Amino acid sequence: MASGTALVYDEEMMSYKLLWDDQECSIEVPERLSSSYKRLQDYDLVKRCTQLPVREATDEEITLVHSSDYLEVVKSTQTMNEKELEEISRKYTAVFFHQNSFRCAKLSLGGTLQLVDAVLSGEVQNGMALVRPPGHHSQRDQGNGFCVFNNVAIAAEYAKKKYKLERILIVDWDVHHGQGIQYIFEEDPSVLYFSWHRYEHKTFWPYLSESDYNAVGRGKGTGFNINLPWNKVGMSNADYIAVFFHVLLPLAFEFNPELVLVSAGYDSAIGDPEGRMCATPECFSHLTSMLMNLADGKLCAVLEGGYNLRSLAESVCMTVRTLLGDPLPKLTGEMTPCHSALESIQNVRAAHSPYWKCLLCDGNLRSAHDPGSKENLDSQLSSDQQQNIDTAVFDSFLDSHMKEITFAAPPLRTCAVLPEGCSLALPDGVLLEEETATREHVIASSSLFPYELLEKESMLATLGKTLVVLNKLIAYQTMNAIALSPDSSVCAAVAIQHVLASEVKRLYCINIGDIGMKHESQNDGKFLCLNICGAYPTGMSNNRQIYVKWTECSDEYSSFFYILFCCILPLAYNYQPDFIIITTGCNRTIGDKDIALLVSLLQGLANGRIIAVIPETEPKLGEMLVKCMSGSPGEKHFGPHRAPPLEIIQDLNEKLLVIQKEWKMLQCSAS
Repeated sequence: MASGTALVYDEEMMSYKLLWDDQECSIEVPERLSSSYKRLQDYDLVKRCTQLPVREATDEEITLVHSSDYLEVVKSTQTMNEKELEEISRKYTAVFFHQNSFRCAKLSLGGTLQLVDAVLSGEVQNGMALVRPPGHHSQRDQGNGFCVFNNVAIAAEYAKKKYKLERILIVDWDVHHGQGIQYIFEEDPSVLYFSWHRYEHKTFWPYLSESDYNAVGRGKGTGFNINLPWNKVGMSNADYIAVFFHVLLPLAFEFNPELVLVSAGYDSAIGDPEGRMCATPECFSHLTSMLMNLADGKLCAVLEGGYNLRSLAESVCMTVRTLLGDPLPKLTGEMTPCHSALESIQNVRAAHSPYWKCLLCDGNLRSAHDPGSKENLDSQLSSDQQQNIDTAVFDSFLDSHMKEITFAAPPLRTCAVLPEGCSLALPDGVLLEEETATREHVIASSSLFPYELLEKESMLATLGKTLVVLNKLIAYQTMNAIALSPDSSVCAAVAIQHVLASEVKRLYCINIGDIGMKHESQNDGKFLCLNICGAYPTGMSNNRQIYVKWTECSDEYSSFFYILFCCILPLAYNYQPDFIIITTGCNRTIGDKDIALLVSLLQGLANGRIIAVIPETEPKLGEMLVKCMSGSPGEKHFGPHRAPPLEIIQDLNEKLLVIQKEWKMLQCSAS
């Protein structure tokens, strides 16, 4: 199985620069690469990656997308003087050429293709290409927006041709619309292209009507081009996460790609003069982590924009940390998407509802119009402040912010609790817990439960080990854990009681199936429980004890992704828990792979502090979960997926309409 993370970098790609005065192009500087690479070194991330050699792309590879005539124009710049370079540059929009532009553009593309080869050949699991010049604006016969050759578009065509891929997802989180990629693939159903970008009702570059939400592709590619226009600046972490949950991820899981390519532009991060957005660097950790659950984890991130050098460097580092499997920091800021973002999400879902089954219930939506939406501004550094940003002030802010969110990974990633006689194949590095709490401590911790439940020695032994592991999790001596128990409901109930008695401030519990022991929630904000069951029970439901009905209808295809992105994860990110407990009981209507996907996606929260409590009779599920939690290679195969039947969607939406008044992250889910 593939493992490891590749890094592509070559300082020669800094050997071209703007030679004349041009205010529009002056922000694209060589230091964009060197500052990012140095910051990776500062965090000791470079030596943890597999560094790939960079090669020149061939003419044949370049012309997978670009015309031969345009290739010859770029070649000709190698022998031009400064005046000639300026003249040829003026023929395109926001482009500058240098005598070394052609060489650097070939290295930029060649490095990208080296990364694609390494991932698709199984040499590594994923990787990032720190390359320059960027590519997502360049078109078949012209450069555009600092871009010479369209690295990501060519990478997609290259992967289709060489590796016979049939479904490729391109995610463009640059703050500018990658119109070059859109034009290249707008009639191609084998490429699902997603871009969010500043648009502001066509008043932001590149000023194109085809950048709006109703540009959905053409011909056979209709429905495979997704544009999410930002009509306000100041979009925050909550807005970015909401778009992933309610637009990108549902469609991506239904598409079921074989490879994910990210046009990783960090001008969408806080402090950037082009973007004027408020998403902090750790947001890109979460976006990356979510995408790693697609395509068996095969992901290639390729640098595009990013013009605040410090913000760019920190955001690159957060992306690479995540690709390496490090625990994710908590997101900062209130997790409530702003009105303008919600409006854009609704418009996109309405525009794409005819083409995607997971949007069936959005078919009657009408697109909304912005009557003057309020901006969502980061409380620490607003977009208005960023317009005339002071570098020293911003660096001081980011220094403080990064110290607040970065933390050392615990010495141990995963612990396992197994009852006597229970056998489980544990990956390397997983600790089988042997230490146990005293009998008296176990009984005292279980005082709320009938004594007959604790009469079995095997149950007492399991609880004793579980309490030890819980203390390690609370102290962050281990990141996550799994416990197989003779009675998972009792074990989970004891775990809930123990965690609530600790200094943990917010506990998120997910019960799957019929759980015998129920925890009475107090309205103190410390506990949120989501119960996923085959039928609604009578009573007990409230905004802290939530029941949703889910019945999986197919053994071959899963539709669980639907409830994940419209309910489970929005609730979790809205709540921002410090600790997560997942429990399975009898009569569960969710398959093993779906539970593994749930656990994988939830690891982005609570610094990864999760314990899964399952019956000892489910060793197959136990092995799958422990591999997923320990970060074992090759454990990202969750598909194939398909949308659920309409009646299930309608039933769930009725439930979401009731609870979304308190949980604002849900308000895009129900129509």
